Amino acid sequence: MVSGAVAAVAAALAGLAVLTLLVLIGWIAAPHAGLGLTGVLRTAAMLWLIGHHVGFALHGAGRIGMLPLGLVLLPGALLWRAGRWVVRAGGIIHLRHVVSAALALAVPYALVAWALALASRSAQAAPSAAQALICGFLLALVAGGLGGARALAPWPQLTALLQDRPRSVIVGMVGALAVLAVAGAVLAGASLATHLGQYDTLSESLAPGAIGSVLLLVTQLAYVPNAIVWAISFTLGPGFAFGNGTVVAPTGAALGQLPAFPLLAALPQSGAMHTAAPAWLTVAVLALPYLAGIAAGLLLVRAAPTPSWEAAPVWGLVCGVAAGAVLGVLAAFSGGPLGNGRLAAVGPSGWQVALVAALEIGIASAITAGIANWIRLGGRPRLGRLGAVAVAGAGSAGAAGADAAAGAGAGAGGAGAGAGDAGAGAAGAPAAGAGAGAGASAARTGAGAGSGGSAGAGAGSGAAEGQTVPMGAGQVVPVPGQTTPLPDHAVPIPRSGPDADDGHTIYVDPWAGDGDTTPLRGPRGPAALP
Repeated sequence: MVSGAVAAVAAALAGLAVLTLLVLIGWIAAPHAGLGLTGVLRTAAMLWLIGHHVGFALHGAGRIGMLPLGLVLLPGALLWRAGRWVVRAGGIIHLRHVVSAALALAVPYALVAWALALASRSAQAAPSAAQALICGFLLALVAGGLGGARALAPWPQLTALLQDRPRSVIVGMVGALAVLAVAGAVLAGASLATHLGQYDTLSESLAPGAIGSVLLLVTQLAYVPNAIVWAISFTLGPGFAFGNGTVVAPTGAALGQLPAFPLLAALPQSGAMHTAAPAWLTVAVLALPYLAGIAAGLLLVRAAPTPSWEAAPVWGLVCGVAAGAVLGVLAAFSGGPLGNGRLAAVGPSGWQVALVAALEIGIASAITAGIANWIRLGGRPRLGRLGAVAVAGAGSAGAAGADAAAGAGAGAGGAGAGAGDAGAGAAGAPAAGAGAGAGASAARTGAGAGSGGSAGAGAGSGAAEGQTVPMGAGQVVPVPGQTTPLPDHAVPIPRSGPDADDGHTIYVDPWAGDGDTTPLRGPRGPAALP
């Protein structure tokens, strides 16, 4: 607990130091009357809270919630390092203890954020103390927990701890988000590149100076993640707004007067989007979410294929729902009000983005996962081990012509052949007795038999219906399923090649007579009763 508090205070102070330095540079370059050192520190604390996505109320304007997502990277990276330090300093070696370490870091960090929100209040701006407490805790818990988990093992080992199905869903979701992030970045960059003239005009109208230009550039870079999320919302269809009654979507754009911020030059002019862009480009933009869903389905099946045809599309839909939920949260945090006036609604709608993304990505991922899994299985359902054995046994029984031997396999045909030769090759009463014994054995294996002297004929006909196996010196016949005592002439003679002994086969010497009293030698192979 002590190490967590120390790491929390150190991470907060490090972030404050970086932002204070930036505010000092701006204050020295463009000093303003009435803003002393206390105002510099208060402004730095406000920027630190904005980095945690804490909104504030501006005197005379209203609530400001349109905050840069890029500024979250600074406290997130510091909390990542703090989580690693807490795990290593505490000697934690089990993954389940990382949660306790993350809580030990998040609780004091949230208290520091709450205290700074109260201390940085002034007559001009008042940050939300409740948001500071909640956002500080969540950011420290997530970033610190991930950093602590990474201190124990690399990511491949950590993801291997998950079950196959959750891991495949996460992999597919990350793949879909990556495709959309790249597409959003390309779309936003291309839109800005086509409006470079307006960008330069807005930059010159501000006349920021040398140091002011650097600070302005840093501010615009902090808003780049917001622009990417807005571009993703544009490709999904709902688009985004920049003021009450405005919309920017693939179907058209309707905007009012925009603030003099150079990055806003990338927004299309009202009514000029369809006249400048060809129709195929609009179709290609709208197809991007479906491409992301296809990538998600392929990654899902590759990470953990399923032997069931019905399961793969279901998990593909789950992957799309998870991606939609993440995009909805990002869309909600990427926008916010800029006062209580006309710009009270800025950015995309979180629930609309989540719903549309879940449908588009989920459907495309479900179809792709089903097709990819079907191809991976060779176009047929994968049989279990027992099912394959049953099918093989049924086929062998049909070839032998035995209706009652549905699960006996190919051994029934061999047994019938041996019984038929034994009945036909012997003479007299001893032969009849041997034939009856073989016929009884053949009856149990599905070959059919009679009694007495007709048993040999019945067994022989059973063999003829299957496959006749001529016997000679040194050749043996396997009799699977034999449970009767071995006769005196049973001599194990092992085989070689594809029919090698598997340790469960009885070998019979057909040339030994009933009167043979030669003592048996010990077994010379793995032959034994099954």
